Amino acid sequence: MFVSYKWLQDYVDLSGINATELADKITKSGIEVEGVEKKSEGLKGVVIGHVLEREQHPNADKLNKCLVDIGSENPVQIVCGAPNVDKGQKVAVATVGAVLPGNFKIKKAKLRGEESHGMICSLQELGFESKLVSKDYATGIFVFPNDAEVGKDALEELGLSDEVLELGLTPNRSDALSMLGVAYEVGAILGREVKWPVIENEEAAEKASDYISVKVEAKADNPLYIAKIIKDVKVGPSPLWMQTRLMSAGIRPHNNVVDITNYILLEYGQPLHAFDYDRFGSKEIVIRRAKDAEKVVTLDETERTLTPEHLVITNGNEPVAIAGVMGGANSEVKNDTTNIIIESAYFAGTVVRKASKDHGLRSEASARFEKGVDPARVREAGERAAQLIAQYAGGTILQGTAEVDELTMEPAVISITLEKINTLLGTCMTVSEVESIFKRLQFGVELDNETFTITVPTRRGDITIEADLVEEAARLYGYDNIPATLPIGSATPGQLTDYQIKRRKARRTLEGAGLYQAVTYSLTSQEKAAQFALETRESIRLAMPMSEERSQLRLSIVPQLLEVVKYNNARQLDSLALYEIGSVFFKQDGQELPEEKEHIAGAITGLWESHLWQGEKKSVDFYVAKGVIEALFDTLGLADQISYRQAEINDMHPGRTAEVLLNGEVIGFIGQVHPTVQKDLDIKETYIFELSLKALAEAEVAPIAYETIPRYPSTTRDIALVVDKATKAGDIQSIIIEAGGKLLKEVGIFDLYEGERMEQGKKSIAYSLKYFDPERTLTDEDITKAHDNVLAAVKEKAGAELRG
Repeated sequence: MFVSYKWLQDYVDLSGINATELADKITKSGIEVEGVEKKSEGLKGVVIGHVLEREQHPNADKLNKCLVDIGSENPVQIVCGAPNVDKGQKVAVATVGAVLPGNFKIKKAKLRGEESHGMICSLQELGFESKLVSKDYATGIFVFPNDAEVGKDALEELGLSDEVLELGLTPNRSDALSMLGVAYEVGAILGREVKWPVIENEEAAEKASDYISVKVEAKADNPLYIAKIIKDVKVGPSPLWMQTRLMSAGIRPHNNVVDITNYILLEYGQPLHAFDYDRFGSKEIVIRRAKDAEKVVTLDETERTLTPEHLVITNGNEPVAIAGVMGGANSEVKNDTTNIIIESAYFAGTVVRKASKDHGLRSEASARFEKGVDPARVREAGERAAQLIAQYAGGTILQGTAEVDELTMEPAVISITLEKINTLLGTCMTVSEVESIFKRLQFGVELDNETFTITVPTRRGDITIEADLVEEAARLYGYDNIPATLPIGSATPGQLTDYQIKRRKARRTLEGAGLYQAVTYSLTSQEKAAQFALETRESIRLAMPMSEERSQLRLSIVPQLLEVVKYNNARQLDSLALYEIGSVFFKQDGQELPEEKEHIAGAITGLWESHLWQGEKKSVDFYVAKGVIEALFDTLGLADQISYRQAEINDMHPGRTAEVLLNGEVIGFIGQVHPTVQKDLDIKETYIFELSLKALAEAEVAPIAYETIPRYPSTTRDIALVVDKATKAGDIQSIIIEAGGKLLKEVGIFDLYEGERMEQGKKSIAYSLKYFDPERTLTDEDITKAHDNVLAAVKEKAGAELRG
């Protein structure tokens, strides 16, 4: 909202406060002033001149030589290229020494051999935007009315000595979308009276209802419609002061009738529309919902197709306007218009917003209807427009109105105590201070002891509950005056939950291992939704997917990570290590919403280590990926609860895939992507893992127990066992651990042999066993006894024999 400082003075006494100070006060009261524009800043030396003579430039076809009276002792000669300059005009003249926008300085010049002592200016050259300049002067100089005083400051006459405040209004403050609304706000801030325009219309004996009738079929959309008839108007330019006020507010002048309706829109915040009565096509106004595929040509000469969701003004047969948005070309006020209908109405914001959005027509009128206009001003705005049209277009106002009025106006009535206001704000305001604030806001106030009963005017539709009254009291009391106080009460220090702590540990561990975090879509295609899923469940399809590629909620994170690998491999980034912590979604029987579980997944491909100087390279393999997740388990304190089991999983390499078990329950998998899938994706050998983060975070972990540094030596024994090829090394290791008892502290594999000297169908696995007792030095007998137990157990349970 653009607010003219000088225009605002018509309604509120602003003596003793300049525009900048006023902007600061308005901002501190809750409405942000985004800027104050001094329109004449940097401009000087522009006066009103009178063109005494005009003749063709002797040496240029498109230039004119003008003799101009600028109010000095002698007229001056000015060469002008404007096509509309002519003898007898009153024009804006930038004299020698004048400064125009862009620090453009006017100097004495010689153009094609003729001296020029100044410049006759267009409005654009004086700083007006082209889109705001009336079409009559869009391609030439501006011409003042004949009564303009020669030699007077042209900047003053054009309103350029004004300052304009730009208000950044929030949607709830639609009351400030008018000059009178801003005047109420400023009056409340300054504690000064608001002066309303005085409306005294002289009406003819003829009645408006004899010329037009109003019928509303969609009363929920239009509960109030008022039509006034004004006869014998003379369409022409509006007064210069009105044009300049409109341009300062960002509205282009057209003619006196249209300009007055726009002026009232800015003054009262009530959109109006003027119809040419003789072009209207009937003596009946019918407001209804549009018929399907009904058409109307709007003022911008565009044919628009309507639907039953749009509200239209009709002449009983065809639409003449889209209600609250734009009028129709068939009833437009033109230069030969003599009789007009002034429409002032209350339209529902929802129906106006729908039409505005559907047709791409965002106007000053539609913006106000959408946010809500004051129903109490609808009638008065129409009367004010009639007054100005009679004054500046010479019209005769017919008696009364044609109208339909079924609008119920019930101002909000809210009660609140002084104690509650002070308690919420931390202030010590008195009854008289609070009462003064509400009275400055022009609210109705009834006081019973220390309880206020406030009647809120209909212009302030944003105030409906106690908290709104507290806010009004706070902003006018002054936010700077509210004391700073510390909160009272017990405070609980913030901390992460156990789950959040473990998730953060997991993220840091993987990043410490060299993996980069990825964030991928939770939406995927039908084909990829269940790929690599830990649980066999039905996927969930979106009701309105943006594409088939993003139509399903994922059951696994891995497919998206492989897409990231594919994307980077295609751009010569061959070595990647990625992880993601994200949600997967499972359908629940009888439930509308899915079950959401958090998983942690990774994808590693290419080189894991590369030491070029030493000529060493290590490619990613199964054990690299396994080492990464083992580091994760160790960080979470779960290493002793984790085991692995060879598995066959769809789209995974059959010999390089294992399920991950937590206390015997499957919580994920690790392995190589199947070569066929790698080929389809055009990626290199890639290892992946996916684990249930929920299972990892909720698993019970034994408390950390600290042990002293051992004082006694340990003893290591190595054994090479011959077993069947189908026997799993992990199974044997479990047997060894179980049989070794409390003296066996560590077991590790250090060799696997399946060479020519090995019996057919057999293999040799070598283990290193460490025995240790923290309380004493072990004897050979102790070690032999424990070791013999191990050998007996592996022979009995796995058929293992010591390799000779």
